[in-house]
Amino acid sequence: MNTKDLSLYHIIREPLQANEKPPVLFMFHGYGSNEEDLYSFAPELPGSLFVISVRAPYPLQPFGHAWYAIHFDNTNGKWSDDEQARSSRDAIASFIDEAIAAYGLDASNVSLLGFSQGTILSLAVALTYPSKVKNVIALSGYLNKDILGENYKDSDHSAIDIYCSHGSVDQVIPVDWARNTSPALKELGIKHIYEEYPAGHGVMPQNFYAFKKWLEERLD
Repeated sequence: MNTKDLSLYHIIREPLQANEKPPVLFMFHGYGSNEEDLYSFAPELPGSLFVISVRAPYPLQPFGHAWYAIHFDNTNGKWSDDEQARSSRDAIASFIDEAIAAYGLDASNVSLLGFSQGTILSLAVALTYPSKVKNVIALSGYLNKDILGENYKDSDHSAIDIYCSHGSVDQVIPVDWARNTSPALKELGIKHIYEEYPAGHGVMPQNFYAFKKWLEERLD
């Protein structure tokens, strides 16, 4: 099957087992990376999955892409463009619907896997559009409440399940930011687990096998 021409550029791995409407895993890379990054996990992931690794919409110089800009100035220091982040949140939500229709996927069995900025967006999509998402694997990121939908607290999040992990010596996104995610999810009644690994801003083999096992247990 060739990749469809949809609103966000992406690459795919078709299921290894025949399935009329396969479950789908969408991958969202971090700041400055691209769709090839997380796609390297694909050969090791469950064969039942249709895997879609998505390129963020904002190109960076000299290479790479971002879901939203990160600015540096003398007045505010480092800050994120939340308007761009909300735009990407909605673009991802629309793309999920597009891809499900284009590839004939199971709309009731949608998982998201994000790393860093891709995690921030994955959590924002799941909490803003909970009817679209079943599982989230949130690696080396955090929950940014400023980019969630206005009435997200009024939504039913009871069907979502989330795996969060972070490096205890992450030099890019402080582990304290990640530790705030679990209480926020608990407040919304969202099923989740949170794990830390003795790592920086990356995914250790133990971390990979842990989230792989978690995902396998949640695929119908």
